Amino acid sequence: MEKNSKIYVAGHRGLVGSAIVRCLQAKGYSNIVTKTHSELDLLNQEAVNAFFANEKPDYVFLAAAHVGGIGANSTYPADFIYRNMMIGFNVVEASRQYGVKKLMNLGSTCIYPKMAEQPIKEESLLTGALEPTNDAYALAKISVIKLCTAYNKQYGTNFLSVMPTNLYGPGDNYELQGSHVLPAMIRKFHEAKINKTDKVELWGDGSPLREFLYSEDLADAVVYLMENCNASDLRTPTGDFVNVGSGIELTIKELAETICSIVYEDTPERNCTLTWDSTKPNGTPRKLCDITRLLNLGWKPKTNLKEGINLAYKDFLTGNVKK
Repeated sequence: MEKNSKIYVAGHRGLVGSAIVRCLQAKGYSNIVTKTHSELDLLNQEAVNAFFANEKPDYVFLAAAHVGGIGANSTYPADFIYRNMMIGFNVVEASRQYGVKKLMNLGSTCIYPKMAEQPIKEESLLTGALEPTNDAYALAKISVIKLCTAYNKQYGTNFLSVMPTNLYGPGDNYELQGSHVLPAMIRKFHEAKINKTDKVELWGDGSPLREFLYSEDLADAVVYLMENCNASDLRTPTGDFVNVGSGIELTIKELAETICSIVYEDTPERNCTLTWDSTKPNGTPRKLCDITRLLNLGWKPKTNLKEGINLAYKDFLTGNVKK
């Protein structure tokens, strides 16, 4: 990408999209195009085509998505499959029609089978049943990956996809009914602290293993890949995509204890009691990315988990977040 190339970031207000915009700006890219939902409804194919015809972006980061945690995915599966599929298909097709040089599609590691061999390699895609609590979202994301791969094959496009692990960072969603596990825990522990209840109940039994990546690291990774790689560099038998993660896992219980220690750091005389609601789902028992291919492409994560959670909690305390 040239520093003056026109770059469209879809979903620029979200956790991932905002991090991508900050990363691009820090690297000196000066022609970044963004649109709010009220300015451009990505579910509307006609509106998307009109936008691409008018703006003609050179590069596209597709970070727009309808997202949520286990509860939201289980309750609104129709919303998750329809909205994510339509957003992806509309943006990818318009990118093809209007000659986008390179597109970066942001997926998720929830695309992989529930019982995939660990750590999960890209070749595991579609080798088994999905996790039922988010299969609608996963199917939509798989479809967009396959669309990008099919377009590369049939039309010679240069559409890349990345599969990030669980993300957190500045601008995250802290709504208890719609957020992911890490930001939800930050809010729960913070509220227990300020309300002086010092008790938190969490879903499941704390045993699932999870991997987390700081959102600013993901942004750095996808910009690096756009600058240095083509779709052919990411090619596997299952599609033109690569995992992006930290390569480090811990249990949900260990995550909770880490967040608790950070939130209560300035009140050493107090602590918080943890309880687990085992009637609630755990989700996938283990989900760790194999990031060997990403490391071989020349990129590695920079922010360790404790440092990242500290930064995320400071962002939460600013109040400029969705609660």
